Amino acid sequence: MEATLAGIDESKPFVSINIAVLTVSDTRTTADDTSGDTLIGRIEAKGHKVYARKILPDDQKELRKQLAVWCATPEIDVIISTGGTGVTGRDVTVEAHRTLYEKEIPGFGELFRWISYQKIGTSTVQSRATAGVCQGTYMFALPGSTGACKDAWDDILTYQLDIRHKPCNFVELMPRLMER
Repeated sequence: MEATLAGIDESKPFVSINIAVLTVSDTRTTADDTSGDTLIGRIEAKGHKVYARKILPDDQKELRKQLAVWCATPEIDVIISTGGTGVTGRDVTVEAHRTLYEKEIPGFGELFRWISYQKIGTSTVQSRATAGVCQGTYMFALPGSTGACKDAWDDILTYQLDIRHKPCNFVELMPRLMER
C-alpha cells in the first residue's frame, strides 16, 4: 500500500535493527503463540534481529516493568507487543505503553485501523493499536490476532523499519530520538 512517491532506495545499504517481541496473553505459550511467531518470522525474513522474546499475562504493572527494562536496554531499537489492545477489562497493554511514552505516534494507530478497515470492516474500531517513543526506543502495540500482526508488519512496519524506504522512515530518525 505504498504511495506513488514511496519506495525502497536500492542504492542505500540495509541497516539491521534489534527488535524485542512481547506477547500479552493469559493463555498463550511459546508452543501456540502464532502472533509472536508471525512477527518473528517476518522480522528475521526482513533481515532484522530478534533481540528478545517474552510472553506475559495481561497485568499492567508487569507489562510496564518489562517494557521499561527493554526501553532502558540500549541494544533494543524497537519493541513490538501483540495482544491486550482491545476494550475488555483485561486489555491493559495500551495503558502500559502510554505510561512510558515520551512521544506518541498517533499516525501509526490511525493508519493501522485504516488498513484493518479494508479487511475486517467496522470491527476495526475495537482496536486501540498504538505507538510511541520511550528512551529512544520505538514501541508498537498491536492486536493479538495473527492477521493484525501480518497487516501491521506487511503494510506499515516493514517499510518504516527499513532505512532505505523513502521519502522517510523511523530508522533514519533513530540517532535523533534522544535530542533535547
